[in-house]
Amino acid sequence: MNYFSTRDKTLKFSFKDIFLRGLAPGGGLFLPNEIKKYSKENLRELSQLNYKDLATEIIHNFCKQELDKKELSSLINKSYNGFLENEVVKLKKIGNIHLLELYYGPTLAFKDIAMQLIGNMYDYLQIAKDKIVNIVVATSGDTGSAAIASLSNRKNINLFVLHPHNKISKVQRKIMTTIGGSNIYNIAVEGSFDDCQKIVKDLFNDESFRSKINMSGVNSINWSRIVCQIVYYFYSYFKLQKDNLSFSVPTGNFGDIFAGYVAKKMGLPIDKLIVATNENDILQRVINSGVYKPDTVKTSITPSMDIQVASNFERLLFYILDENDQKVSKLMNDLSLKGSFNLDKEVVKKIKKDFEAVRINDEDTQKIIKNIDDKHQFILDPHTATGFGAANKVKGLKNVVVLGTAHPYKFNDTIEKVTGKSLKAPKHLKMYIDKKEKFDIIGNSNLEVKNYILSKLL
Repeated sequence: MNYFSTRDKTLKFSFKDIFLRGLAPGGGLFLPNEIKKYSKENLRELSQLNYKDLATEIIHNFCKQELDKKELSSLINKSYNGFLENEVVKLKKIGNIHLLELYYGPTLAFKDIAMQLIGNMYDYLQIAKDKIVNIVVATSGDTGSAAIASLSNRKNINLFVLHPHNKISKVQRKIMTTIGGSNIYNIAVEGSFDDCQKIVKDLFNDESFRSKINMSGVNSINWSRIVCQIVYYFYSYFKLQKDNLSFSVPTGNFGDIFAGYVAKKMGLPIDKLIVATNENDILQRVINSGVYKPDTVKTSITPSMDIQVASNFERLLFYILDENDQKVSKLMNDLSLKGSFNLDKEVVKKIKKDFEAVRINDEDTQKIIKNIDDKHQFILDPHTATGFGAANKVKGLKNVVVLGTAHPYKFNDTIEKVTGKSLKAPKHLKMYIDKKEKFDIIGNSNLEVKNYILSKLL
């Protein structure tokens, strides 16, 4: 299997190549030249598997040249052995909605599911065997801590994590800034997540700098993240055995819900994919109106979704535009030069065959948390609450799974304010939460980040 770019179909990269690079040359995102489609009989066979074996079968489709299936299975088992749930994830019925809890990993967020495997793949693929690899990642709150938990103290790997200063929850920051070894560098950028993400993309597109530091990335622009997230869509369908299953996904960067779109392309009979946004509603706006125009980022109680440039939407555009890389390039150039792009009505119509999009503001999010606690004695994190809100606003859906993206403890200040209850730190986090934090505050500029990174490598 080869990989090409959303902006250049002539490119041919291996899985190992794209694993290291993250971002394609010219700024595009990598996609595989083939997506396997499972028949009904194939799906019946897969439905008999436990989560780890299912992950092996699905993920192997995308890396079979580099990883033998038995070796991949071993990596997956090693990656998930430390999860608090043996089956990695867990389904729970709350009212008329199925909640898929994805936060049983070491940092209490769905990002652990991909990141733990990615950390072990760095070792297996010997990415850093002969030369130190410097991984640079932007986080809106959860990706950074998941990356640190996965990559801390690995030989020949340094990890630089950029987060927006004072724009993530205290617990998110504390987890991220207390768990890392000597190869971890936390950078608080005086800006938004979009600023952090833009800096990382610009560094990747700076060929000279990227080569100089042997740079790699683990943001959701890295295809390996998407591949790992496909698995729990299949797992949910097999566990529930319900037709017309839809998924409501709290999302800012579009990666987690794009994994559901790939699952549907692979033959999983998904009805609708519901995009749940907060007031940073660029995805809701483009899916419902066709206008993609980033606005000023608004601070919210769902900080992991405080994003106005949803990078993975470019991957969807490629397929919606009939795999026309030149059309994608033009739209991305319009975004860069004009600050926006418009999709025509037919394109919007094609998107809406698979997607619904709903905005849930802070006030409604708080009401949802309170209502679920009062009725069902269950506490949702604010992001997951937006997924519940969006699911209830889309009419005519029979069976809905909401992706539970993070443990509510990570947003304890909001939970206490809304419910009057203060949650205790889960056991495996207690040892970290009172440790001294380690991070540096720097200005919002490429040059400052470059200089910071270089200063740590000398």
